Amino acid sequence: MSAAARVGGDGRVRCWWPGDDEGYIAYHDREWGRPVTDDDRLFEKLCLEGFQAGLSWLTILRKRSNFRAAFRGFDISAVAAFEPGDVERLLGDAGIVRHRGKIASAVNNAGRALEVIEDFGSLAAYIWGWEPAPGAAPPTSKEALPASTPESEALAKDLKRRGWTFVGPTTVYAFMQSMGLVNDHIEGCFARGDCEAERAALARPQ
Repeated sequence: MSAAARVGGDGRVRCWWPGDDEGYIAYHDREWGRPVTDDDRLFEKLCLEGFQAGLSWLTILRKRSNFRAAFRGFDISAVAAFEPGDVERLLGDAGIVRHRGKIASAVNNAGRALEVIEDFGSLAAYIWGWEPAPGAAPPTSKEALPASTPESEALAKDLKRRGWTFVGPTTVYAFMQSMGLVNDHIEGCFARGDCEAERAALARPQ
């Protein structure tokens, strides 16, 4: 078992980072690293990763239901139609991160996502086109997990070229990890095999 893996109270070996927080453990076990091809869910995660900048993911995770209510379930078309009054509404919502730049970024990025969908047929087809080649060994330590990769740098660069904001290479790599484009569960983590099986069975969007 990797030194970065830990045994939880339920006896399962998992990555170290959820700690003992039940909500974080559930997110690790059921979501993180499992491949996602739904456009709205991909858009949601890109937005939430942008809101996380300067904060912890656990902070965002605890507010996720509030974000979903505030942003119409992250329906891309609905968010793209937000007007200045909606931005002001969101700035008054104590249940989310009230940062004007990040809120405006989510609205802008919804419009850019619609352009990607027009060009590629779906946001998923575009995003999964940046999936790294298979074959990477499982990480064995915290230090083995990169903050960014050539693929996340390339995707971030292309998103910025398309007018997206709050999509730096580190943000984009965290997005790729969580949406299953890579499997960065630590060696020995029970979820690693589950995610790998789901990735192997996935029909990549075209």
